[in-house]
Amino acid sequence: MVRLTIDNRPVDVPDGSTILDAARALGIDIPALCYRRGCDPNTSCLACVVKIGDSRRLVPACATRVAQGMVVHSETSEVREARKTALELLLADHAGDCLAPCQNVCPAHMDIPLMIRHIEAGHLHEALVVVKQRIALPAVLGRICPELCEKGCRRAAAGGAVSICQLKRHVADVDLFSGNPYLPPCRPDSGKRIAIVGTGPAGLAAAWYLRQMGHGCVLLDEHDQPGGNLRYAVKESQLPRDVLDGEIDLVRRLGATFELNRRLGRDMSVYELRRQFDAVLLAIGEVDGKTANLGLEIAGKSLKADRQTMQTAMEGVFAAGAALSPMRHAVRAVGDGRLAAEAMDAYLAGRPITVQRAEFSVRLGVLQGAEQAAFFAEADPAPRVAPHRPDGPGLSIPEARGEARRCMNCDCAKLENCALRHYAELYEASPTRFRMERRPFERVRTEQVVFESGKCISCGLCVQITQRSGEELGLTYIGRGFQVRVGAPLGRDLSEALRKVAAECAEACPTGAIVLRRGASGSADGGPGGP
Repeated sequence: MVRLTIDNRPVDVPDGSTILDAARALGIDIPALCYRRGCDPNTSCLACVVKIGDSRRLVPACATRVAQGMVVHSETSEVREARKTALELLLADHAGDCLAPCQNVCPAHMDIPLMIRHIEAGHLHEALVVVKQRIALPAVLGRICPELCEKGCRRAAAGGAVSICQLKRHVADVDLFSGNPYLPPCRPDSGKRIAIVGTGPAGLAAAWYLRQMGHGCVLLDEHDQPGGNLRYAVKESQLPRDVLDGEIDLVRRLGATFELNRRLGRDMSVYELRRQFDAVLLAIGEVDGKTANLGLEIAGKSLKADRQTMQTAMEGVFAAGAALSPMRHAVRAVGDGRLAAEAMDAYLAGRPITVQRAEFSVRLGVLQGAEQAAFFAEADPAPRVAPHRPDGPGLSIPEARGEARRCMNCDCAKLENCALRHYAELYEASPTRFRMERRPFERVRTEQVVFESGKCISCGLCVQITQRSGEELGLTYIGRGFQVRVGAPLGRDLSEALRKVAAECAEACPTGAIVLRRGASGSADGGPGGP
């Protein structure tokens, strides 16, 4: 056995082991995108570098053998910065989306492609669960949302954007009027009580998520009915009151209580609420003359608060919606309410407050010419179906499933287990630090897999796997230098190159370059549709 130390932690490993082997024995996570047990070291990604002793050089942990008494530094600022740079170089010409454009522009950041895949499969309950993870009032928003997500839909260039808002409304309506609408599970009672002032979209959404976190919620409002501007500023012809009341009732059935005809500044003060409750959320809309004298600093038409933590200057008092930042759309307020719930949950638990407003995502950008042809090669030719009937039935079930089939599934099929994305998030790597010309979007399909060369980081794992398996043709490197890519040799088809180990190559790929077709045996999500 060989003894060495990594970050001052001793470890014994068999002779011939690598530094990466030793690190994993200690539970130290070193990025290794081009490493796979059973394959030879490729040393192509250089994200696994470490420092040995006082040497000025950094070496790849995946290929460097251990030595007796070796002193390895894995988590110094120098090493981490080098790894971050390696990751940013890999991201610089990455031709693919992590999140779909529609999800990126959705103010609530709902997983729109997953919702649509469930609808296409006829799994409406599963679709609703996906929606309600991010949007507390989907039936309401399905009628009044300005369809911001559809402005990002790539399908707009071929028959019109997918009717995302109508699909969201469809699953919400089916559930709401089912007689047994969905209520998510709640954690055990935390013993904490929160006062939410305002029962508009931000306040209702905050209560929906805070109850799931186990916290008691009391919603206070100056009107005799809850709903805020949803009730008093939106016409009933646009938002039927049975829909609004139905979704408010779900918040009540989840365990929130309402105290109406209570005005902040007249019937209670922020100070009094803070003494009575463990935390307070002000979701009171824009600050005006009636609400200016709250004992809190005002910034324009909003309360002065930290935009990142949503905290005001008064300890334990938070702001959300238009009270925090001017906003015209209810969907933004609903998203803000969820973020406020996360911030308050962290505060009540004594954790640092880190509000994640957006997930990490590389963005493919605008597709041109031949790229569009490749992208839409297998698109459903049906035109957009989008009835605008706020007081009517919306999409029928056949219409909804047909519209769902139009979705191009722009999100990465390997989103949840892409090693490049995982470590890019962990090291806070920027996809735009190094400005390089993006590789062209290309997509090759076989019966089993989809290959997108623009996502390939030339790790070499698939090349080795095909060689070791005895694939007659297999995969190889094509080109030289920065232009080197992986593909089938001699201009042959990918289907000829991957007759035996297509699934193994897809599993080994550290990005979404090679993935099993959605719905194929062994695919990541097994869902319908997709590339």
